[in-house]
Amino acid sequence: MNIELEKLIYALTQRFKMNIISTDCQTMPLQGGTVGKVFLVTGIAETVDGEKLPYRIVLKIQNKWERYGDPGSWRREYDLYSSDLGATFSQALRWPTCYHAEFNAEVNEYHLWLEYIDGVTGLDLTRDMYEKAALELGRFQGKLYAVQPAVLQSLTNLSHADLMKNTYLHYRSWPVVYDYIRSEDCELPLHVRQMLIDIVEQADEIFARIEKLPLVLCHRDFWVTNLIYADGNFALIDWDTSGWGYLGEDLASLIADEPDIDHMVEHYQRCIPAYYKGFSEYADVSRIADHCVYEIILLVFGYRLVEGYLHTEADVEKTKRVHTLQKIYEMKNIPLMVTSGT
Repeated sequence: MNIELEKLIYALTQRFKMNIISTDCQTMPLQGGTVGKVFLVTGIAETVDGEKLPYRIVLKIQNKWERYGDPGSWRREYDLYSSDLGATFSQALRWPTCYHAEFNAEVNEYHLWLEYIDGVTGLDLTRDMYEKAALELGRFQGKLYAVQPAVLQSLTNLSHADLMKNTYLHYRSWPVVYDYIRSEDCELPLHVRQMLIDIVEQADEIFARIEKLPLVLCHRDFWVTNLIYADGNFALIDWDTSGWGYLGEDLASLIADEPDIDHMVEHYQRCIPAYYKGFSEYADVSRIADHCVYEIILLVFGYRLVEGYLHTEADVEKTKRVHTLQKIYEMKNIPLMVTSGT
């Protein structure tokens, strides 16, 4: 990986708020694929006064690509970091600081130099951390919903409110899953199959209920690998799918997207009340009789889990997906103590 030292030095100057005149660097891939790459850049920076400062900084390189139903998503993080959205975050839930952003229109590529945050993430998050993440998500969305800061009106590249519904209908239109859960060859437990069939038959009515919920700014990829917990606070990365969605969409992802399966039901029980508690600090939720989180989980992840089951040959992966579907089934009739009112 060839690093442009001039750009790195500029980003480090912003990082340290000191005049950096030179630096060395080493790079290590963090994640990425064919359309985007993320690197950890480390080294020793030198100030104009000769002070030597060790550093870690993240370089994200994103190329143009096409996401179904959301063509602007590939450049969304650049657009958001170039806006005033960062001012709406709290210390408890924020995105990593961006020290430098540049867009190359000739090759449809942008570079973000971002704060590196070392913390707990993924399946290492504890049950208390899940609950705190839900609470802070509720506070963040509730504050934006109640205050409606001017930046929300200025953001022109956000995913649309019907993205979840259109993605579900796209998945449902694939005969491979639709036919499989109704076939004699289906190896899924009968009650799981019936749960998936029922959600299809009830989908129109369910979406009518979901669409009565408050419309909020959603991250839309709010799962544990994008959450980093450090010093009692959360940083949230990868904002390329963000946009307008319904209350509870992000919470459904926290609970069910590549989850801690053994504790899914407990997360469901703890996170929904915490989320509503946070949201109700800013906006009245007393009239919301149905939070629809269970239904959103099933609509977003039900077919996806069956598709994964069909397309993996590893028994352990098949078992994991069936186990996840079983946990979703167990959530259906769980009573919850949801805070109502401000």
